[in-house]
Amino acid sequence: PLTGWSNSRGDSSLAHSAPAEASEPGALSGLIVALDPGHGGYDGGARAQDSGRWEKDVALEIALEVEKALLARGAQVVLTRREDVCLADGDTASKTRKREDLQKRIDIAEAADADVLLSIHLNEYRSREESGPQVFYREGCPAGRLLAGAIQEAMNETLAPKKKRSALGGDYYILTLGRPSVLVECGFLSNAGEEALLLTADYRQRVAQAIARGIWAWANLPEEKPEALPAVERGDEAGTET
Repeated sequence: PLTGWSNSRGDSSLAHSAPAEASEPGALSGLIVALDPGHGGYDGGARAQDSGRWEKDVALEIALEVEKALLARGAQVVLTRREDVCLADGDTASKTRKREDLQKRIDIAEAADADVLLSIHLNEYRSREESGPQVFYREGCPAGRLLAGAIQEAMNETLAPKKKRSALGGDYYILTLGRPSVLVECGFLSNAGEEALLLTADYRQRVAQAIARGIWAWANLPEEKPEALPAVERGDEAGTET
């Protein structure tokens, strides 16, 4: 059964409800979730080595499945994009345009008064042996760490990856908006086996259900949740996206 993750001290203490409760209609009623399918438009992200599929496309497909899973549980959902688009103006690739694109995604989440933000991505690495989903949170943010840990455990338990990873802190622009936020790397497009799985509708649905279960586990933590770190004052320099 899903036991959730750890509290701010790192102790495993999520409660012990049957997994069916995480799927009930209304299980996430009142929660507003911002879903951000990473990349888009000119920015394809990682590219699968065997199929040639771009991260931007697979991320959108997964995000749409996550939306369905969350809506079925009563959450309100806002997506930063539903099409293959960059949110920034212009037609050339540049650091400034990338920053504008990320800021517009943050603006959408803030305008919706989202309780949490999830940025959906796919990973890659020079070694094709690396595999497994991994969830990142803003370094030093207990609120993000708690959310990331709950989703990470749900993905490990639901998907049973060959390599079970742990949630990690990092420096990501999209996670600096002052509310619990995570970047979910749903698997490695550079790993042949995981790429093949991620290109099937059934596995993408399983990924989405795992993410939704993780959000439910986080929402049902018995202890009071820590506050998120304040939003970052954003200047010319910014953290990376993935």
